[in-house]
Amino acid sequence: MTMHASTIDSIRKSLVGLRMPRALEALDATLRRIEQGEIDGIQAFDELLVEELTLRESRRIKAALMMARLTTIKTLAGFDFAFQPSLDRNRIMALAELKFIERAEVVHLLGPPGTGKTHLAVALGREAIRQNYNVQFITAVTLVAMLAKAHADGSLDKQLTTLSRPKLLIIDELGYLPFEANAAHLFFQLVSRRYEKGSILITSNRSVGEMGGAFLAIPLWPRRSWTACYTTPR
Repeated sequence: MTMHASTIDSIRKSLVGLRMPRALEALDATLRRIEQGEIDGIQAFDELLVEELTLRESRRIKAALMMARLTTIKTLAGFDFAFQPSLDRNRIMALAELKFIERAEVVHLLGPPGTGKTHLAVALGREAIRQNYNVQFITAVTLVAMLAKAHADGSLDKQLTTLSRPKLLIIDELGYLPFEANAAHLFFQLVSRRYEKGSILITSNRSVGEMGGAFLAIPLWPRRSWTACYTTPR
């Protein structure tokens, strides 16, 4: 199959106009495959679109990861479950299906330092972004400082609204430092704002009993809405 130069030029101009740089880059190689009889026109069209969509998806994920502050590369495939035999691998893989996000549930990853809680949280956040969920990652210390500042300058409602937008809010290292009464009050204003609207994933070195006493007694955070997974030293 031979294509006229004018037609090829027209295709190039169209790809430029449509802002399809990856398809434009792949065009010549795709045309050679057509001429060699490896693919037909429909297959060529499909391949160019797939190339472009792949590039755009890669860019979307990269931008979303930066906005979510999930620039550290941690994946479930890279997590050593053999190093944490106490952890229920099937339960983690079930979480990776992200149904808890659709149900706006709270997930706790509990265990001592160095047992992989943050790794799992980041990995689940990256998977959520890959599946087109809006995600935000923040440490508990930073979160409390942010809420306290907003409270002091009168912008608390605006800050709570902003933090309520992500479908998944990951709060890392909750419980490493004790909450003062005012900080706890601000934190639960956020929980109240997100309740049944967005999911929260929390990592903590607290036990279930401590978490229950410190946090889960609040009516806005009923026990039925959360799941706890445990990581313990080998």
